Amino acid sequence: MKKTLTGICSLAVILFSCNDSSKSSSEETSAIPNIPFQLVNSFPHDTTAFTEGLLFHDNQLYESTGSPDELPETSSVIGIVDLTSGRLDKKVSLDKSKYFGEGMAILNNKVYQLTYKSKTGFVYDLKTFKKMKEFSFNNAEGWGLTTDGKWLIMSDGTYTLTYLDPESLAVVKTLSVKENGFAKEQLNELEYIKGFIYANIWQTNEIVKIDPATGNVVAKLDLGSLASDARTRYPKSMETNGIAYDSTGNKVYVTGKMWPRVYQIDFKH
Repeated sequence: MKKTLTGICSLAVILFSCNDSSKSSSEETSAIPNIPFQLVNSFPHDTTAFTEGLLFHDNQLYESTGSPDELPETSSVIGIVDLTSGRLDKKVSLDKSKYFGEGMAILNNKVYQLTYKSKTGFVYDLKTFKKMKEFSFNNAEGWGLTTDGKWLIMSDGTYTLTYLDPESLAVVKTLSVKENGFAKEQLNELEYIKGFIYANIWQTNEIVKIDPATGNVVAKLDLGSLASDARTRYPKSMETNGIAYDSTGNKVYVTGKMWPRVYQIDFKH
């Protein structure tokens, strides 16, 4: 997501009724469990990388980035991250005067990339990164992208996830995401892990675990401690964005926009 606001204005809504709804509301909210995690390792990360997509494929970490006008050091690229040096080996570069790069996914030896407000996506050959085609989407914006192995799953900053056919890029279905019965807005970068969709929430350090059968948020990860560590190391670090799952090694990697580190974490999926 392009916007780079660091302050979040929160509106607390308190519901009252004669049936002590404040108590039941509190109990309902607490029903969403927090997932404890352990920090396993951390690796260097390019602090000019405005992370919009992160994924692990064939023993390599891929990253897609965006390029806000107010951050001239950033660029919209796709590349492979060297976990030893943090260097991003760029494979695709977009003209930032035309496109703002967003999320990416790999499926069937193809790389799919979204853009922010251009309503345009790109498909590349995985081996050569040669552009195979462009496609259009009807969502007002493109944000995150992942795959369940059959469909592409796209976020657009709302509470709705859009499933796309990877061949025709046509919409297959949509999924409304809810937390305690209320729309969960600002779904950002996505990852599919063991039958569940994990989504960063824009401008927060929260990751939600979504049941794709119902759209319900069933658990949360709070990565605030990692965000604090990132900002201690590099004060310009922004919010968490980027979840990558190594299904072979059963490893999860997370990072954030312009963070100095990629963190490997372990938690019960």
